[in-house]
Order: sequence, then structure tokens, then C-alpha cells
Amino acid sequence: MYRKSTSGAWKIAAREAKLDEARAKLTDALSALMNGAEFQRAIEFAARFRSHSFNNTLLIWLAHSEAYEAGRVAGPTPTYVAGYRQWQSLGRHVIKGQSGYMILAPVTAKFVSGNPADPGSWRKLERGPGPAAGEAVKSRLVNVRTTYVWDVSQTEGDAIPPLPVPRLLGGQAPEGLWDGLASQVFDHGYRLFQVPDAATLGGANGLTNFTTKVVSIREDMDELARCKTLAHELGHVLQGVNEDGPSHRGIAEVEAESVALMTLAAHGVDSSQYTVPYVAGWAHSIEGRDPLEVVASTASRVRSMAIQVLDGLDTLQIPDGAPPGLQQERLVSQSTGATAAPLSRQAVTL
Repeated sequence: MYRKSTSGAWKIAAREAKLDEARAKLTDALSALMNGAEFQRAIEFAARFRSHSFNNTLLIWLAHSEAYEAGRVAGPTPTYVAGYRQWQSLGRHVIKGQSGYMILAPVTAKFVSGNPADPGSWRKLERGPGPAAGEAVKSRLVNVRTTYVWDVSQTEGDAIPPLPVPRLLGGQAPEGLWDGLASQVFDHGYRLFQVPDAATLGGANGLTNFTTKVVSIREDMDELARCKTLAHELGHVLQGVNEDGPSHRGIAEVEAESVALMTLAAHGVDSSQYTVPYVAGWAHSIEGRDPLEVVASTASRVRSMAIQVLDGLDTLQIPDGAPPGLQQERLVSQSTGATAAPLSRQAVTL
């Protein structure tokens, strides 16, 4: 009995130690995102690995950088990542001696209720008899655990089939992007107008009026710039739709610009000409909130909104980080994808 108890306590301590390690890595990574250039790089990287949560993209980014510096992988940027058995299901196996990249995976439990409209009526379904007749069932995120993924360069075996990727010329917009973005603006009850120049909009490239529900874009720009501006304004539209949207103007602009950046990056557009506004200033300006929490929740909302935009587009997009042929669910939080508590001590939201 003593041995069994000791073994169980050791396993729990080991799991907590791994979670603490992941939280520490995320805290360091988020601290680096106070720099606007690093925040922009992280958003671009998230566009290439949008099948994972923002927090997990940071962990993958850090782990691959460490592997590259140690000479364990040949390239500075990962391509496709998957778990050990997932690679096996695709006819590949992890090369002996290759260390996996630690990420966070959800721990879910089933909850049941005889009155689903009452939030307080839900109870956890314990082992044994299933739900009673007429009870509703749903899964909830109750915890997180650590797990590991490997980049394709750390594996060998069957070839990975190439996927088509967008090929764009300078100033050219991805085919169908304008129409797809415009359709989403219309779907949210807004009208879209193109105006002659920036003077019509007080010097801006685009403008969203939440009162009249009108989005205006200046038309004297090349098609790529107009698409980028429309994606930015669609970000504002989504902020207005979401009840948990930012109340701080600086954050609202960073989020909208980041949604545009991630949307275009997912279409293979070089976004080096764009600049996300400086992050540290607004992150520290929110009274009563930890700057790391502000950055984490902002980045998670950006990813959530950008995924919503991208999923609503019928356009050719770059791969999302999951190997072709692998069905992988996106790991997001139950609602907004935001981190609900400081990362240093509390559970990390996926």
C-alpha cells in the first residue's frame, strides 16, 4: 500500500513539474512579445500553425529554435508537427534520439443536465451509469496536461504529399480574398463602400462605423492593400460582435491589424511591410491587469478571430501545421480562446 501511494504521489508531482516547466516557458515567451516586432513574428508563425492554440505555437516555436541551435534539426522553422502515434499512422516514425516538443493538451470531462438552460444544473458525469433519460450531455475542459509533438524533419518514412500553396506577385491579392472578406462583412449586417481616397476617411485607409454599420475602404490603393485594409476592418466588425471584445482603443487597433496580418500570412503574403503597433505601451496601460495576461488574451483573441475569418473563406491557403492526411482538432478554450489567469501560477488555457 505504501509503495502504491508513493508511486501515485510521484506521478502527480512529475505532472505538475512538467506543467510548471511549460508555464515558465510561456511566461518567458509572452514577455518577449512586449516588443512589437516579436509580437508580429509570433502572429505570422501562428498563421503557419493555426491548427494549434496560440500558446502551443509559442511552445513549438521555442522548442524548434532550441533544437535548431543544438543541431538536432536542419531548418530554423518547423513545417508539420504531430504526435508520436500520429506520425506512425501516416507511415513515419520518430528518428531515434530526437526529443519531442512539449505542448499542452486538454483534459475534458462529460457533464450532464436535465435543464441545460440553467448553468447551475450541470454536473460531472462520474464513472458508472450513463446519463438519465432526457439529460443533455456536453464535454468541458477541466484541466490541461503536457504531451509531445515532433516536426516532420525529426521523422522518417513515407513521403509527405505536397500541398498546393498560393503564388502571388507584388501587389496582387489572393484570388477570391476580397469577395470572401466582403461577404463576411455583409453576413454580420454591415454595408461596404469604397471611397475615392483617404481624405474622405479623415486620412485613414479604412473605417468601421458601428452606429451606422458601414465599412468604408479607400479605393485608390492596389488590390492587396485594399484586401489587407478590409481584413483589418473585418477584425473591428468581429470585435463589435464579440461581447468580450477589447474596450481599450490601442488594443482594438493591435487586434484588428493582427487579424489582417494573420489572414494575409495564411495566404502566403509577405507582411514585412506591415507593422503591428508597439505592444508594451498598451499592455502596461490597462489598470489592474498584468501585462502578460493582456498580451496572452489579446493574442488568443486575434487567433480566434483570424481562424473565424479564414474558415469562412473559400481561398487557397498555406498549410496549417498539421501533416496532410491527419485530422487534428484545434485546441482552443471553451469560449474566446483567451487566457483567463496569469500564466505564472494558474492553469494555462489552450
